[in-house]
Amino acid sequence: MLAMEPRWKGKGSAGVASSNPMSKIITQLQSSLLLSRPHALLNGSSVLLEVGSEQTDLLNHACFGRPVITTLKDKQWFQLGFEEAFYLIHSLKCLSVPCGSVSLTSEELWKYMISKKKLFPRLYKAYSHLRSKNWVVRQGSQYGTDFVAYRHHPALVHSEYAVLVLSEKDQDQGPSRLRVWSDWHSIVRVCGSIAKTLLVLDVDISGADESSPSCLERFCVSEYKIARWVPEQHREDHVPVKEEAK
Repeated sequence: MLAMEPRWKGKGSAGVASSNPMSKIITQLQSSLLLSRPHALLNGSSVLLEVGSEQTDLLNHACFGRPVITTLKDKQWFQLGFEEAFYLIHSLKCLSVPCGSVSLTSEELWKYMISKKKLFPRLYKAYSHLRSKNWVVRQGSQYGTDFVAYRHHPALVHSEYAVLVLSEKDQDQGPSRLRVWSDWHSIVRVCGSIAKTLLVLDVDISGADESSPSCLERFCVSEYKIARWVPEQHREDHVPVKEEAK
């Protein structure tokens, strides 16, 4: 992925991020969740997770979910989005969702999440694609996009990309976003006004059966960084021709 210059929020922020890379934080979170073996609960279109103080710090540092305010002192509840929860369950394999005396399988959770969120397969593929590259990924609905991507924790750096997830299959099935040039101009202008670059992730599903998470292996993601074309910045310099002296 092409990257723009990061906008750090303080003089020492870059150093803090460099000394504690996101890949290291994710590994620590994975190990801690495997040891503590917390159970998540399905709650409509989100997942609730109860954890201790150590996991609370790591979830906050890794930017997974949002804390839920409760009166409990030694426990903390987190509300996870479907993409966040499935990444912990399916990709990192450090979380489970109990159902009676057994845990739901990835296939059962996948079908549940699709029933609540039709576009979940390609949104999850895009989310996991960015997370695997150690980008911090948060919801981007406040900017009219699917996600926003940070180089590190949002407390240290501003988000660099506003991310839209598209698929040719969606285009073929009827009205969708960005079908005409005016749509592109609008979203690029909005991104420019909030100092973000528009990153389009085109998820090629290649006719894969989306009823099982095994389809993720056949999905292909293409990245496109979209920028506004400014004519004044792309004109050839006009060099006047000097007349020979007579």
